[in-house]
Amino acid sequence: MGALHEAHPGVVRMKVLARSYVWWPKIDKEIETWVRGCVPCQESRPAPPRAPGQTWEDTRKRWSHLHVDFAGPVRGQTFLIVVDSHSKWLEVVPVSTTSTAITVRALRKLFATFGLPDTLVSDNGTAFTSKEFLEFIRRYGIRHIRSAPFHPATNGQAERMVRTAKEGLKRLGDGDLQHRLAQFLIAQHTTPCTATGYSPVELLMGRRLTTLLDRPHPDRDPS
Repeated sequence: MGALHEAHPGVVRMKVLARSYVWWPKIDKEIETWVRGCVPCQESRPAPPRAPGQTWEDTRKRWSHLHVDFAGPVRGQTFLIVVDSHSKWLEVVPVSTTSTAITVRALRKLFATFGLPDTLVSDNGTAFTSKEFLEFIRRYGIRHIRSAPFHPATNGQAERMVRTAKEGLKRLGDGDLQHRLAQFLIAQHTTPCTATGYSPVELLMGRRLTTLLDRPHPDRDPS
């Protein structure tokens, strides 16, 4: 049970994750009890959204429609959040500032790994409205959509993932930031989505990632 809850998923996501690996009688009830008794989860329960998010059409194409935003500071660190609309794959990049230069540098690294998107959705923050950013987007032939002025919550995908990232990092507690972030991301990437039944990594890459849940005895000598 501890391995299933390592990254502190909520009740619904923990049940979905458990069913993709194990089953035993009354597992749902045990999961509900476990999450209710988790102090970090109860202390960081999400607040209701401030405004209904705008719904964006699913392109049915991987890494085609991205949503970006900033989160933080969380424990003194700011993050760039990038969400793939189709797969719900989440990238959380620690950044030193929210400047255009730092933002462009982070996006370039992601594009080098996953390729160029067709569309990028952001709010009206200065990092996304500067001349340098607009030139960066134009150079790569990316369509840029900005959320309605004074209504940043209409960038719904990113808003939800910003909350998810903040809650996840807080629940992981103190310790090495990179280690906590890796724990959170592998859980997010491998937990099936309740709407599709597939995990983000399956939808984006067409395969499953091997995790500790695939190795009930990780201390055993592989040989």
